Amino acid sequence: MKTNQVSNAADHVNAERLQALFLELAKLNAPSGKESLVADYLKKVLPELGFTLEFDEAHKNFNGEVGNLIAWREGTDPQVPPLFFSTHMDTVLPTEGLKPVIKDGVIYSDGTTILGADDRAALAAYLEAIRAIIESGVPHGPIELILTVNEQPGLVGATYLDYSKTKSKTGYIFDSSGDVGQIILKGPYSSRIWMEVQGNAAHIALNAEEGNSAILLAAEGLSNMRLGGIDEETLANIGIIKGGELTSIIPGSVTIAGEVRSFSKEKLDAQLKHMEEVMEQAAGKNGGKVEVRVEKKYLGFDIAKDDILVKTANEAADTIKVKPYLTETLGGADTNVLNEHGLTCLTLGLGFQNIHSFRECISVENLINTGRLTAALIEQWYENHKNA
Repeated sequence: MKTNQVSNAADHVNAERLQALFLELAKLNAPSGKESLVADYLKKVLPELGFTLEFDEAHKNFNGEVGNLIAWREGTDPQVPPLFFSTHMDTVLPTEGLKPVIKDGVIYSDGTTILGADDRAALAAYLEAIRAIIESGVPHGPIELILTVNEQPGLVGATYLDYSKTKSKTGYIFDSSGDVGQIILKGPYSSRIWMEVQGNAAHIALNAEEGNSAILLAAEGLSNMRLGGIDEETLANIGIIKGGELTSIIPGSVTIAGEVRSFSKEKLDAQLKHMEEVMEQAAGKNGGKVEVRVEKKYLGFDIAKDDILVKTANEAADTIKVKPYLTETLGGADTNVLNEHGLTCLTLGLGFQNIHSFRECISVENLINTGRLTAALIEQWYENHKNA
């Protein structure tokens, strides 16, 4: 452990170069499913940094432009276990025409587009950190980049990732709003629930007596449903209500859809069952019925505090004089899916704020520290394994 000194590799992170690179990447318009501009950029840049790369065919599952990118760089010491860094290439909305504004050390858009810091900031930081590693000449193990597509709609690219192409087993994903130094050990289980409530359609003037409003059936069910913060580990939400044809027609069906997240699989299942039973009871006692479908989004993860990934992250943060702190989140990330498929990883904060909105921003300090911490992680990972 090299506490209280600046990492040689981190010291080679060029702040001006990283900021310029982030703005260049953020301007590449690549919303979910349309990541070809970013992929084309990486096909040129990564080989220049010593990576071999290949794409999988995940996009064929959702009619996207390009698949996930897996890139590999040999280390100076092949005996050290490889370390991967992952992020996604897509943004939640277009960044076409992005006009960045820097004010008081914070990078914004001009308010007419998102900024795309989620998660182009991580991608830029990874590339700059690799340059710093090369320029510093520090020894290191193999480095892998796992760059996914179509993450924003629900971790879709990671779900269809061809895991036979990956070589690493452990890594990091910078994809959280916490400041650099945040180490997320625990992520939630998450499932969607779809409830198709059936009543009986009728015209309000011609045969109203035959009508049985599906909306009213659903409303009674929702009024009896526990939603919001269920307990300290569980959240439940109804996000979609869709139904009806005309204002003159008593609606015969309505779709209700929601989502449950919990650190506990048992609590997740219990909440989903509660939502189903409440809606079935409301529909049944009023002459209607409901069809329920549960769709798993992703599984939870829980990394032990004494895991080598946590130890390395704490030491690397100390090295660059950033205070590390351990936490957990009910937010989802590719971390959930990669852990589900046997790649042990945790989420790190990089400090973007107000994501998925035109108010999105990131401080220059967090951007630069993301690059510095990435470089320090690579160097510290080597230090922790070189004599193993």
